Amino acid sequence: MSSRCLVIQVVACATTEEARREYLAADPRADLVELRLDGIRDLDPDRLLGAAGKPKLITIRSRQQGGAAPAAARAALLRRALEARVEYLDLEMEDQDLPFLRRTGSTRVVLSFHDLVATPIDLPALYARLRAARPGALVKIVTFAEVPSDILRVRDLLRAAEPGSLIALCAGAKGVPSRILAPLWGSAALFAPRRGGTPSAPGQVSLEDLFEVYRADAITPDTRLLGILGHPLAHSLSPRVHNAALTALGLNTRYLPFEAATLAEFLPLLSEMRIHGLSVTLPHKERIFAQLDMVEPLAAKIGAVNTVTVRKDGSLYGSNTDYVGVLRALERRMRLRGRRVVIYGAGGSARAAAFALTQAGAEVFICARRPDAGRKLAKAAGGEAIKRSALRSQEFDALLNATPIGMFPLEKVSPLAASELNCTLVMDLIYRPIRTKLLRLAASRKIACVSGAEMFLAQGFAQWEHWMGSKAPESIMRNAVLRTLKNEENTRW
Repeated sequence: MSSRCLVIQVVACATTEEARREYLAADPRADLVELRLDGIRDLDPDRLLGAAGKPKLITIRSRQQGGAAPAAARAALLRRALEARVEYLDLEMEDQDLPFLRRTGSTRVVLSFHDLVATPIDLPALYARLRAARPGALVKIVTFAEVPSDILRVRDLLRAAEPGSLIALCAGAKGVPSRILAPLWGSAALFAPRRGGTPSAPGQVSLEDLFEVYRADAITPDTRLLGILGHPLAHSLSPRVHNAALTALGLNTRYLPFEAATLAEFLPLLSEMRIHGLSVTLPHKERIFAQLDMVEPLAAKIGAVNTVTVRKDGSLYGSNTDYVGVLRALERRMRLRGRRVVIYGAGGSARAAAFALTQAGAEVFICARRPDAGRKLAKAAGGEAIKRSALRSQEFDALLNATPIGMFPLEKVSPLAASELNCTLVMDLIYRPIRTKLLRLAASRKIACVSGAEMFLAQGFAQWEHWMGSKAPESIMRNAVLRTLKNEENTRW
């Protein structure tokens, strides 16, 4: 991270005392603390403006720029902040803020523009207009990433700006990489709440994750990028597990989340950002085939790819490691040859599981919410399609849930009822939470349970080997995942 990039801890609380506590307990890595006053219900400005601690950035966002402050109350608070001689004051490029731009004394101005709907077409003109309005101000431009390629326009803006003059990033899930890479691109500051704190804009990455997971302070132009491609990605622990391994081995590589609803909107990033490898998850496991130069034979047979490796000549090689994860997780618990295994679902993960199990000699049954898809998968994999009613009338050795039902944050939902679990083992391919509602139902009936974390880890080990050409540091990756999942479980239950 450049020395001119300030780390600004975001404090956006509902009460004055909560905000004061967070300010006084600011992370040592923060250069200053942004106090968002417009969202505080019982605001006592003197309690906050007079608190001694790290330098303050006072922000009172107007309703026009996504905040909660009425115009009259906001003007009075801005005057009080200037009277308190705070180090930084956030102002907006609006008529009502023009008088404040002319008389800020020793307080430095952060002149802000926020568009939480889209990314404007002419960003350079916007930057020039803000610079001209108050020479010497620190310009801040925050836009919403409608598509992932919007972050490339913000990157280009940062690279062209006068050094140290501009903070720029994209909000929203598709803008997350810009928050991690903006310091590398020349942003004068980054904004981050503490882990568990209230974000002040969509897509903010916690301060702890910026330093401890992504190591944003050590990213250089030579840093290699890996990532996960999917939609949505809020549930994914892949960045945590792969970055833990990369950090432990001292590798100058980062693994980032690339959220995209369609492949077309993501493809510009693949070449522009020189991404070396991808994990591929829903809804792209089957759609990615059209972009690949070569496909592993088993992945082609399965019809789904969850791993893309960019080879030295720039060609894209697709493979599937989901099947490895299924086999390793189940083979620890039972001998698969000759066992009756039912798979609930018919998507990409179900396909990988079906082909893996038939190759291992299991008798595979497919039960799908979409009967046509279930029949197609059963025919392709050499299994048998069954109706859901068969789950109550037949017995199986194992049952696998290959649907996303029950995934965080909808962890209180189960795809199946307890009466449909007529088997000796249940495996849920969902790994977050580590004990899904389905697994808790199975445990209540004394049925052996296998968490999706086991499959997730095994397929992740295989992905690492594809990208890095070496054996994965399994214990490091396992500890990173299980520590996170167990902490979440303790918090929820």
